[in-house]
Amino acid sequence: MRLFSALAGLLLLVLTVASILRTLVVPRGLYSSLTFRLWQLGRAVLHMCAAPFGGYRAHDRAQAWLAPLMLVAMLFCWLIALLGAFTLLTQATSGLSWSDSFREAGSSLFTLGFASGARLRLSGLDFLAAASGPLVIALQIAYLPTLYGSYNRREVEVTLLQSRAGEPAWGPELLARQSLVDTETALPQLYGDWERLAAELGESHSNYPVLLSFRSPQPYRSWIVGLIAVMDAAAMQLALCPQSAPPEARLVLRAGFTAMRDIARVIKLDFDPDPQPDAPIRISYAEFDAAVTMIIASGFAAERPTILAWPHFHGWRVNYEAIAYELARRADAVPALWTGARDFPTTPIPPRRPADRRPGIQAGGHNT
Repeated sequence: MRLFSALAGLLLLVLTVASILRTLVVPRGLYSSLTFRLWQLGRAVLHMCAAPFGGYRAHDRAQAWLAPLMLVAMLFCWLIALLGAFTLLTQATSGLSWSDSFREAGSSLFTLGFASGARLRLSGLDFLAAASGPLVIALQIAYLPTLYGSYNRREVEVTLLQSRAGEPAWGPELLARQSLVDTETALPQLYGDWERLAAELGESHSNYPVLLSFRSPQPYRSWIVGLIAVMDAAAMQLALCPQSAPPEARLVLRAGFTAMRDIARVIKLDFDPDPQPDAPIRISYAEFDAAVTMIIASGFAAERPTILAWPHFHGWRVNYEAIAYELARRADAVPALWTGARDFPTTPIPPRRPADRRPGIQAGGHNT
């Protein structure tokens, strides 16, 4: 029985330390079963709490608690697992009863010292347990600035996008607004900024998957919806204007679906790494045609007719649509246009345009 306790305690200790290291220390996107299970459980519970109130706003308010609850639950699970491991090891090496072994392990792990005794054989375990508890807590505390640093950089770009692509963001709206106010020359810089952000998202959100659960401060903003909007705008511009589209449009598309695939691998989301250009997508030609009509009415100059631009847009979007929709669903992102379905009853929300307050404009007019 002591041998079994020693082996079980050692195995639990190794698994717990491995979980801590892969989640908090190793600078590589590694799958964490603890993070994934806590995400599943927390998201399901919060969905259940929000369901009676219905609508996206109720779910947004509930899901805002998911990330902090996950961080607290991770620390709690690690400390409980360490307590169990040291209890098993103490019982195996000392011959103490289970209750005394639990008190000895807890006293050392949490550095309380109330169960200390003159048992030389336990000194090594006591020292190890006493170092483990504060070390895990210190690592978790050091983990938070990294998370919030990435979160703040992400949200700055998402907030800046609001005035350009609407709220919630939508790719055709981005092109339409730039045409309405004659700022198309700013698009290359925007694509460049989001290319860099996409690279950072791929690195940070795959190394620290808990960031996927951090929501934007405003309910109608979302990093994944913003990224989809910028990529859709780039894909539409390349499809409609092959001669004048800036090279940054291709770069942001490449960076965007590369980042999504990096995240998808870490959370074990299946995807086709090399889809055929004519593989089915969920956006229909009718939706694309209506969006093109809207942006042309705003002053956008298309070089190709819609019917010829559609295969090119289709060929770009097939590279990222399936992953983007699944990430938006799992993140419970705002149900913007062209971002797929959600796990709660909702309808797509179009971007809101501010009222035009210029003199001489009739009530109900809009500007950007």
